[in-house]
Amino acid sequence: MGGDHGPSVVVPGVRSYVRSSGGEGVRFLLHGDEAQIRAELARCALPSDLIDIRHTDKVVAMDEKPAQAMRRGKGSSLWNAVEAVKTGEAGGVVSAGNTGALMAISKLILRMSAPGLERPAIVASWPTFKGHTAVLDVGANIGSDAEQLVEFAIMGEAFQTAVRGVARPTIGLLNVGSEDMKGNEQVKEAHAILRDGPFDLNYHGFVEGDDIAKGTVDVVVTDGFTGNIALKTAEGTARYISALLREALTSSLQAKLGAAVAMPALKKMREKIDPSAINGGPLLGLNGIVVKSHGGADAKGFGNAIRIAVDLARSDYMAKVGANLGKLDAVFDHSSPAAAPAGAPLPGEPLQ
Repeated sequence: MGGDHGPSVVVPGVRSYVRSSGGEGVRFLLHGDEAQIRAELARCALPSDLIDIRHTDKVVAMDEKPAQAMRRGKGSSLWNAVEAVKTGEAGGVVSAGNTGALMAISKLILRMSAPGLERPAIVASWPTFKGHTAVLDVGANIGSDAEQLVEFAIMGEAFQTAVRGVARPTIGLLNVGSEDMKGNEQVKEAHAILRDGPFDLNYHGFVEGDDIAKGTVDVVVTDGFTGNIALKTAEGTARYISALLREALTSSLQAKLGAAVAMPALKKMREKIDPSAINGGPLLGLNGIVVKSHGGADAKGFGNAIRIAVDLARSDYMAKVGANLGKLDAVFDHSSPAAAPAGAPLPGEPLQ
């Protein structure tokens, strides 16, 4: 029921996923207003044995504060969908709704997958010259200490294997330079732990901002404040370049003729940077699969978010993350709250 379009995108998104993947072995529980959902199902002509509807007229508003959603959200479509993952009725949940509410409710119901984890991290699939790079965190944690950055590396590596099929992903730590002496204390400490720690990770070292689009590494690790700014900057730059290109290609008859000749190459470029093709940001670190779709995603984009959830649910992602997070005890003492490393996340809600 959330996002900019509600069932009018979610139901066609289910159809998009089924058509693109075949939908074998996957069924859907759609939580929300039954009348609206059935109207969309009739338009999409989806088989009835593929979908169960779980009616509720209670909805978490897109502008509702996370704290309010936790207090008043029980019985809502968002709450019930996450609850289905906890009970094992669903293998994962996909939502285009309120980001802060989804994160807060998911953490409350599913809990974190390891004692040291503070809150989930949001991962973005970033198009590069070599394919896609996983970048995390891109907005869930405003500030992150060294331990959290190591956790992000562990979760990002497992995600890239599960969703992109990369056998041994390379991991880079985002910094202002590649030299060991650069960066703040949290970044330098995380660098030392990833380089020398007991983890079976393919750690590359420091990377800089331009390395993301180059595809220098398969996973880029950073705090949510930096990651969110990088993501929004890239999105804005892509829109700016697209607008300039459109203006240039329609500025004259000669330009339009040139655009017609170049159309196959232009379509290929558009497919490469199409937001729908990379929509779907999993909340990593929870005891369950939760994927956040962009609120303005179209049906193709929502279908891609479903694909990510299915791939994660079918993989050994949770076991792989758990095995490496268990090794954190050899580096950080979790025996008491006082022993936690300095630099805990700043208070506040996740970035939108």
